[in-house]
Amino acid sequence: MATKTARTRIIRRWRKNMDVLDDTAYTETLRTLSEGSVRRNFNPFTDIDWDSPEFAVTPGDERWILPATDPIGKHAWYRSQPKDRQIEIGMWRQANVAKVGLHFESILIRGLMEYAFWTPNNSPEYRYCLHEAVEECNHTLMFQEMVNRIGADVPGMPTMLKWVQPFIPLVAGPMPIPFWFGILAGEEPIDHTQKNVLREGKALHPIMERVMAIHVAEEARHISFAHEYLHKRVPNLSRAKRFWLSLYVPVVMRVLCSAIIVPPRAFWNEFDIPRSVRKEIFFKSPESRKMLRDMFGDVRMLCTETGLMNPLAKLIWRICRINGGASRYRSEPQRQHLVSVA
Repeated sequence: MATKTARTRIIRRWRKNMDVLDDTAYTETLRTLSEGSVRRNFNPFTDIDWDSPEFAVTPGDERWILPATDPIGKHAWYRSQPKDRQIEIGMWRQANVAKVGLHFESILIRGLMEYAFWTPNNSPEYRYCLHEAVEECNHTLMFQEMVNRIGADVPGMPTMLKWVQPFIPLVAGPMPIPFWFGILAGEEPIDHTQKNVLREGKALHPIMERVMAIHVAEEARHISFAHEYLHKRVPNLSRAKRFWLSLYVPVVMRVLCSAIIVPPRAFWNEFDIPRSVRKEIFFKSPESRKMLRDMFGDVRMLCTETGLMNPLAKLIWRICRINGGASRYRSEPQRQHLVSVA
């Protein structure tokens, strides 16, 4: 009887936490985001002219050479390679980043549907989650088409993450807060890297430039929702739950960042890249460590504002080598990083 009563209390508390209609500011934000998805959205097969001559992938195209904002692209070993080798490495690298992106967004889509399944009637979160799921489906189509056009048989996510990924979306229902922090751990590094590439102004292949521009435009809404969701719910957690969450966040940021940013073993074997070069690129040199820290300025801002930056948490951020100052506002450019790269 006591067990049944406790279970009933948990279910009631869970349902109450998912009822957001009494928060006018939050529901208005969700309405704005949802209407933005209606007014401005992209279709990968109508907004990208894949068969246009300018989108053709041809041998020897130097626009595939990795930009200086890429940790591999700015390394002396890569810059010392012949142009053809740089192009080959660049194409493989960009194709695998796209493949990792579609793998990650596949997990997000399933998590969105799992979370939406439990939302009450009239919930504005239901509508937003479905809009985002549609956009992420289009992103996976776009990324896969990019991989197909490049022609590199890339593996995407690390093997271990592929084995555990079926279970990750199931967390979105009973434990949505850790799930959304995990989503930010995947979205923030990709978004940060793509924005830096576009800001650098280097001539990119039209496929890569168009795919990045579309992804950055729509990802702004997705990241905005994750931040708003966590801003609303994290402060309402008990002190004990906030403490454990504060230790979880830097760890999940570091682990998923490495899974997304660091190429798989097949890459290093394919191009016979020395182990010493790999270690220096990810993340031994001062420049690469700064790049790693810069990726999570917005997350550090979120943690500071929601009470997740206690002394022990700060130590974990430092141990994970992603500590640093918080952004003053979301998507604040890391200007010092860009200057040092130039």
